[in-house]
Amino acid sequence: MSYKFATKAIHAGQEADPTTGAVMTPIYQTSTYKQASPGDHKGYEYSRGTNPTRKALEDCLAALENGRFGLAFASGMAATDTVLRLLKPGDEVVTGDDLYGGSYRIFTKVYEQYGIRFVFVNTADAEEVRAAITPKTKLIWIETPSNPTLKLTDIKAVGDIAKENKVLYVVDNTFASPYLQNPLDLGADIVMHSATKYLNGHSDVVMGALILNDEDLYKQLWFYYNAVGGTPGPQDAFLALRGLKTLHVRMKAHCENAHKIAAFLKDHPKVDKIYWPGFTDHPGHEIAKKQMRDFGGMISIVLKGADLQETFRIASRFKVFTLAESLGGVESLINHPATMTHGSIPKEIRESVGVVDNLLRLSVGIEDVDDLIADLEQVLA
Repeated sequence: MSYKFATKAIHAGQEADPTTGAVMTPIYQTSTYKQASPGDHKGYEYSRGTNPTRKALEDCLAALENGRFGLAFASGMAATDTVLRLLKPGDEVVTGDDLYGGSYRIFTKVYEQYGIRFVFVNTADAEEVRAAITPKTKLIWIETPSNPTLKLTDIKAVGDIAKENKVLYVVDNTFASPYLQNPLDLGADIVMHSATKYLNGHSDVVMGALILNDEDLYKQLWFYYNAVGGTPGPQDAFLALRGLKTLHVRMKAHCENAHKIAAFLKDHPKVDKIYWPGFTDHPGHEIAKKQMRDFGGMISIVLKGADLQETFRIASRFKVFTLAESLGGVESLINHPATMTHGSIPKEIRESVGVVDNLLRLSVGIEDVDDLIADLEQVLA
């Protein structure tokens, strides 16, 4: 039977415990498993490779992204690293010019030294992606919406280009979550998440995930997953699984609050520029309408006439929003990308795509929206 999103979020991959009937998936706090004889076991040998709590989470994640296979990692960067291990020296990757700082760092500071070349383009223009592909291109990696300027990439258009060129295609779906868009349905080979963010939703777990459909590709990724060992413990898997049960209601609230806050900020005299795909004048608005179910809970603003010191002063005066890295939790966060999440990107490169010193990124939480707007009012006064 085919179930809808909310039902999958609460039940997919999760059966009552066969031993006790426990409704919640137990935390299997074990490193190893008894075997009747060598190789004769119940599907579990050692918890680096597979753990029942983590398996329930992985199955639930796969269901939410309309995929067949899920892999959970100790962080989003561990998930990213595992995909990059599919590459060889001399391979090329086409990726976005507006990218999470941690992704930029692992691409340029870790994998470039092994002879892998990364080509940064405006993925919102599918023809720029096409033009960047060479016979050495083995991977296209995009974020949509992007971090932090919320650039929209047409997932299907880039997917068609990837298929034409027989190139592996990865979509970082962290900002949208599977509640708002499902890249596998639009042509992606792998969906990546920093599950720390909306999937867990409570700022108490660091975790990553990969979801896909191709069994051979899954086996390749599982080999590195197990061999390298960047897997999460069962306690974190339990917490993330618990978070998923409310993903649908949380995302509705994030989106509703963001709608109202974006409207408040759009014409505020202290705001020079606002990035939010729900506005009809956002360059990616029509793409967002086509491939997303709503416009998300992330908003970025550029403060009018503010230098770095003034931006710091404003960022430090919030009372309900918390100045902190990360996003996607139930609490509202304010972030200064230039010195926080994107501090690893050279100044001239980040500024060329709009990540300027007076840009602030808002992760709109699910508090009472009137309190959030009042907080913004007092800060921007």
